[in-house]
Amino acid sequence: MKVLIVYAHMEPQSFNAALLAQARASFAARGWPVQVSDLYAMNFDPVARPGDFKSRANPDFMSYDKEQRAAWAAKSFADDIAAEIEKLIWCDLLILQFPLWWFSVPAILKGWIDRVFALDFAYGGGRWYDKGGLAGRRAMLSTTMAAFPQMMAPDGINGDTDVNLWPLQNGVLAFCGFDVLNPFVANAVTYVDDGARKDMLEAYGRRLAAIDAETPRQFHRRDEFDRQWRLKGVVPARSATSSPARRPRCWPV
Repeated sequence: MKVLIVYAHMEPQSFNAALLAQARASFAARGWPVQVSDLYAMNFDPVARPGDFKSRANPDFMSYDKEQRAAWAAKSFADDIAAEIEKLIWCDLLILQFPLWWFSVPAILKGWIDRVFALDFAYGGGRWYDKGGLAGRRAMLSTTMAAFPQMMAPDGINGDTDVNLWPLQNGVLAFCGFDVLNPFVANAVTYVDDGARKDMLEAYGRRLAAIDAETPRQFHRRDEFDRQWRLKGVVPARSATSSPARRPRCWPV
């Protein structure tokens, strides 16, 4: 299995860096090739710009997604975008490694998604969800947070972790066709002691050692929706871990 890890942390001695090192070691032990996009080390530009395209379909008006479509057809993306697209095409497993900031990814990783998950490459033309452009690949979030686990429970003050991660797991990964695996979440890394952090790293290593045998999460298929994109009456709504059809009791504010 070929693995792409997109890593978004500026500090080489961070716990995110330790998780990245653990992933590299785990996959090396299995003989799996790994590529890492270390976004800060690469000085990756997160801002979508007209210069993202070597030629323009419409030089008089910037419609970013339409320019992405034209660039995918003409293979005229800027070199940094083209390189990341090639990594995605190459990989069987994508891991996004990041600290949770404001219930989302750091800006540098959001910009990577904006610029690299291009129209007609990752999605578009009826190719979304189970028919997405990156179907046949697996993806997983690996994230750290300062919050304690009970704060991220369905009745916790911050709301259910699954709901907080829904925009990424459904709106980015599942939308583009990935089979989405359960996230790895390291809670309260700022506050726990070194022994607890060591336990987290070992748990991550055990998880990765068997990741190819994991069953992906269930998301609704496109054919389960009617012409108005509502669930068909005969289709049971799944839980908040895979669909917003049923909400946890405590919705995050």
